Amino acid sequence: MQDNFEYYYNQIPGGEPWRNNLVYTSLVNKDKTVFCQWFNNDSEYHKGMNQVDPALMKDKWQREMHFLSNMAWHNPDMVPKIREVNVPERKIYLEIDGPDLWQRSLNRACDFDAVLPDWQEQMLAILQAHKDLGWYKISLHPNSYFIVDGKLKSINYFFTYDDKEAPITVNSFLSHISEGRRIELKKHSDAMGIDWDKPAPIKDIQMLAFNSFSADYPKEFIERAKEIYV
Repeated sequence: MQDNFEYYYNQIPGGEPWRNNLVYTSLVNKDKTVFCQWFNNDSEYHKGMNQVDPALMKDKWQREMHFLSNMAWHNPDMVPKIREVNVPERKIYLEIDGPDLWQRSLNRACDFDAVLPDWQEQMLAILQAHKDLGWYKISLHPNSYFIVDGKLKSINYFFTYDDKEAPITVNSFLSHISEGRRIELKKHSDAMGIDWDKPAPIKDIQMLAFNSFSADYPKEFIERAKEIYV
């Protein structure tokens, strides 16, 4: 695929753009019909704030390839259609239809319901699909979802583990996390009695993830999400 792409940012209307992802470099074509996950520490895009050790980037790329392609096989209606994969350059091209869920909500006064009325049911169905596959997806940010033809599509599986990988430590994935999110994570991990240096059951890590995103979603949604993994 010809690389006629530009950087993809998130932006509050009237505000400054900021990077859409802390791990890879986000690209989009000019029509915003194809999104590219480029697993590369592009210093211009990340503005020198690259948070993933280049040695770990291979693992992030492999996780995205593994879990995203498996979702495309088992639940093709829940992820964007994979148009092309460029293995040497570590690029995944996905069919989209405009900005991600979070960006759309920013354009609508941060109202998910105004963007997609049944977003809760659709997102819960995606989480249930993960649970049925024995997966634990820690990346729950609303910019990890696109909307295509009224259907929520999930991406960012580089932050996903399966039940055979448990237990893990919080410190093992901190390179994925922004400073602000780490503060939120610490607050909830302390309340849950999770020591960042000690291995914890993967289910506990999933619950910690839900708690750490409690400010990003309605309380009732977070509680329903937790029930999936009880």
